[in-house]
Amino acid sequence: MERPIGVTILAIVSVLLAVLNGIITLRFLGFLPFLGPLDIRTFNLWYALLYGLMTYIWVWVARMLWQVDPQGWMFLAVIAVFNLCLDFVILITGGSWFDVNFSVIINALILIYIMLPGVREAFGTD
Repeated sequence: MERPIGVTILAIVSVLLAVLNGIITLRFLGFLPFLGPLDIRTFNLWYALLYGLMTYIWVWVARMLWQVDPQGWMFLAVIAVFNLCLDFVILITGGSWFDVNFSVIINALILIYIMLPGVREAFGTD
């Protein structure tokens, strides 16, 4: 199956989100500080495990998108929503918008883009 340019862009954005989640994992392990009003380092093993898992999943999604796997479309939608939920939990539990703004914007744009008819047609999900 031929890969349209939009699907290639989605795969590249998925790799970008994998890198972003890897950085957040390092932040929750205390290796990198959280930026914002207070330049602090924090350790939270639970969040580090969740974001480490999200890093692995985004790499997996990028591979499925690169191969134009029909299951990749549905999996991308589910993972983008799950990632938005994680970002929302971070905001509720005391995180700042500065820490999650890029992730929220990219995931929202992904959800909007994958619902377009041309992208759905590329994956055969019409």
